[in-house]
Amino acid sequence: MTRKLKLTAIGNSTGVILPKDLLERLRVSRGDELMVLETPDGIKLTAFDPEFSRQMEIAERIMREDRDLLRKLAE
Repeated sequence: MTRKLKLTAIGNSTGVILPKDLLERLRVSRGDELMVLETPDGIKLTAFDPEFSRQMEIAERIMREDRDLLRKLAE
């Protein structure tokens, strides 16, 4: 998909208005955060946060490995 978006003044900053169909494809709405990743092919805009995903993988591994200990702590 190729689409031209217009930059607009927002206070002292510059912003871009994302069309509704693009927001739906990203599964985001007003107030959500997006990640901007610089790739060899250019800039990528995504709702996926790779750092948060990495942290969740670590937390899930700990919860699996220490399930019994965590259960005891919850009692």
